[in-house]
Amino acid sequence: MSDLLKINGLTKAYPGVVANDSVSFTIGAGQVHALLGENGAGKSTLVKMIYGLEKPDSGTMQMHAKAYSPTSPQAARASGVAMVFQHFSLFEALNVAENVALGMENPPKMRELARSIRDVSEAYGLPLDPDRIVGDLSAGERQRVEIIRCLLQDPKLLIMDEPTSVLTPQEVEILFTTLRKLQSEGTSILYISHKLEEIRALCDEATILRLGKVVGDCDPKTTTAREMAELMVGETLHTPTREGGETGEILLDVRALDFAPANPFGTRLKDVSFQVRSGEILGIGGVAGNGQDELLSVLSGEAKTATGRVFFEGQDIGRMGPNARRGLGILAAPEERLGHAAAPNMSLTENALLTANVRKSLTKNGFINWQKADAFARDIIAAFDVRSSGPAAAARSLSGGNLQKFVIGREVLQDPKIFVVNQPTWGVDASAAAQIRQSLLDLAAGGAAVVCISQDLDELMEISDHFAALNEGRLSPPRIAKGLSIDEIGLMMGGAHDMEVADI
Repeated sequence: MSDLLKINGLTKAYPGVVANDSVSFTIGAGQVHALLGENGAGKSTLVKMIYGLEKPDSGTMQMHAKAYSPTSPQAARASGVAMVFQHFSLFEALNVAENVALGMENPPKMRELARSIRDVSEAYGLPLDPDRIVGDLSAGERQRVEIIRCLLQDPKLLIMDEPTSVLTPQEVEILFTTLRKLQSEGTSILYISHKLEEIRALCDEATILRLGKVVGDCDPKTTTAREMAELMVGETLHTPTREGGETGEILLDVRALDFAPANPFGTRLKDVSFQVRSGEILGIGGVAGNGQDELLSVLSGEAKTATGRVFFEGQDIGRMGPNARRGLGILAAPEERLGHAAAPNMSLTENALLTANVRKSLTKNGFINWQKADAFARDIIAAFDVRSSGPAAAARSLSGGNLQKFVIGREVLQDPKIFVVNQPTWGVDASAAAQIRQSLLDLAAGGAAVVCISQDLDELMEISDHFAALNEGRLSPPRIAKGLSIDEIGLMMGGAHDMEVADI
């Protein structure tokens, strides 16, 4: 196999941190190459240099044995490098063809572009209607727009950052079929994912980063997921375990919930009903954009229920706001950590105060007890190994994974009776994910009821007692999680809600 991209000694430093420290590795032509590492390992900085978004301080790159040093994404694309980002850059009010055109330097006439989109999307098994409005597309279809936009450039190297985080199992298989077809045609793929079983199924080689340095490489097909995770974190990985026993009384009872969000591109909840008992974890799966945010906002009290009832220990709480619910012990952690779960410019102490005021009694007679708030922030940092300069650090200064640990820890340490969390381990490394999952298991073991909304099916199957799926705002009847097959889960996520329901 000949070399496509050779990276030699790339170094990139920012004030106070060396993001990449003399990184070297090679991607072969027609190779699917994984780039692995925990949060803060330097993956994002490295691919930004490859894609021309950042300039290295030192080191060199070669493409087809010729010097390669892109000064912009346009220059990278001109050299045959394309990238599908984890967070889509699409305009919801425009149609597919218009969005594709915006990502091209010299787009053809719209009629010609629409024809090309249809031809390329059909050829690669990712059918798309160029006239559909993006706001009406599912998350999986939106990803297709991003991929087709890249494929129209005829890339030699395709970079994919967490590409399956918004896909059902069936959509993952379609994507893998597309990537294997690209590989067979000679396209190289640099694949970034925290889902190590996917790496094992798809990739030919893996380069592992830790604290900005290459610490090893391996053949994913002959290396276990656990071995790769331990290479990433540099220590033995903790496996979450469940203590405790039987479930108790019903704590949360949701009946015929119907909610229409103010956001025109939001998802209406339709006749959602479920119960969660003391000591139970209900896992709710689904592709992004099927009502997850809306469900959390209704359960947390941020949005009042339009119709339907929400009961806590038999008390109707449907009209209560967030603070009143927190006083009862109903806590929530939303998916969007920076801006929703945490105020970016506020310190960790101030962010701790924002949600813990009621449960931790951090104010008295209208005055804030800053010493007590600071102590609580320090407790969170210590208990959840939050890497920061201390409680005075601004939330925006933390890496995504560390901020996620802080947000989850802030709620868990308030001893909730009910904890509703959306995407608890979104974008965090294997070690942090294991710690967060263990904290959810410990809450349940202590008698709390946990509603875990996640797109990570492995996570849900690991910790859930019962599983349900959201599809277009409808929730499937919860089923016993143990023994559910991936095919059954995929069908539930796809809207097959009339399947036989297990006795709960």
